[in-house]
Amino acid sequence: MGKDLQESLVSELRRGTLILCVLSQLHESCYGYALVQALNEKGISADANTLYPLLRRLESQGLLCSEWDTSESKPRKYYRRTDYGSQIYAELAAQWKIMSAGIRRLIEDSENE
Repeated sequence: MGKDLQESLVSELRRGTLILCVLSQLHESCYGYALVQALNEKGISADANTLYPLLRRLESQGLLCSEWDTSESKPRKYYRRTDYGSQIYAELAAQWKIMSAGIRRLIEDSENE
């Protein structure tokens, strides 16, 4: 497998899970850069160029809400899950647990063949 193809497939896999990762962290208000740091600290590679458009899309879908904090010298936009976003997160997390258990079994079975 060529390195470009491998990087593309890994990127596609990450993109598919980033929504769940973002929703998992936004039970409390957080601004974008802090969210990038939190994800990276937990082993989830995320960069601002991917994250900010995703935050805007999730907000437009009603999963997040935002508000500006202008009390400091640099205004920051804080995001958090809406009640609807929390419902969707719970459903996605449940599905993830089922899928990841199945994927783990598939990988373990293929390694034992």
